[in-house]
Amino acid sequence: MLFAQIILAHLIGDFVLQPRTWVAEKEERKVRSPKLYLHILVHFALLILLTSGRSFWLPALIISAAHLIIDLTKVYAQSPNSRRFWFFADQGLHFAVITAVLLWFEQPSVDGLRALGSVLFPIAAGVTFLTVPAAVAMQVILSKFSPEIGEENSLAKAGRYIGMLERVLILIFILIGQWEGVGFLLAAKSIFRFGDLKEARDRKLTEYIMIGTLLSFGIALLTGIFLNFLLAGAQI
Repeated sequence: MLFAQIILAHLIGDFVLQPRTWVAEKEERKVRSPKLYLHILVHFALLILLTSGRSFWLPALIISAAHLIIDLTKVYAQSPNSRRFWFFADQGLHFAVITAVLLWFEQPSVDGLRALGSVLFPIAAGVTFLTVPAAVAMQVILSKFSPEIGEENSLAKAGRYIGMLERVLILIFILIGQWEGVGFLLAAKSIFRFGDLKEARDRKLTEYIMIGTLLSFGIALLTGIFLNFLLAGAQI
C-alpha cells in the first residue's frame, strides 16, 4: 500500500503537476531554475500528503533530495539526440530510489525478500528474453527465408519493436491467466496484416509473414508456459 502511495505521488508530481513550461525552464536554466526547486517541493508535499503520516518525513526528504540530484543530472547530461534515453533513465532512477528507500523504511524480512525475488527475477528474465534476444534469434532463423521487402513507407525497425511488444503482451496474458487475450492479439494482428498481404499479392511475402508471426507467438507462448511452471514451483 505504501509503495502505491509513493508511486502515485511521483506520477502526479512528475507528470500531472509539472507543466511543459517548467520542464523547458529547467532545461534552459538548469541549477538556476526556480521551477526546479518548486518541482521538488511539490514532490515532497505530495509524499507527505499521500502517505498521511508524520513518521514518513525523513524518507520523503531523502526521496525528494535524490529526485533533485537525478533531475539535475538529466538536464546537464542530455542532448537533443539523447532525450529519449534520459527520459527512461530518469524514470528508472526515480523508481530505483523509491524502491530502495521503501525497503530501508519498512525493513522487510529476509524470507519476504526471497519470496519477492523468486517471482520478480524469473519474470524479469522472461521479459528480457522476449525483447532483443528473441528478436535476434528470430532474425537468424528467418534469414534464409527473407524476401525482398520494400521499406520505403515503413518506420525504421517498426517490425522489430512490434514483435517485442506482442511477445511481452502474450507473456502478460499468460501470467495473469487470460489466454483469451492471446487469441485476441493474434486475431487483431491478422486483421491489420490482411490488407498488406492482399495488396502485396506476393506468396513469398505472405509465407514469410506467417512464419514470422507463428514463430514469434510460439516463442512467447513457450516462455510463458515455462515461467508459469517456474513460478508454480517457487510457491510450493
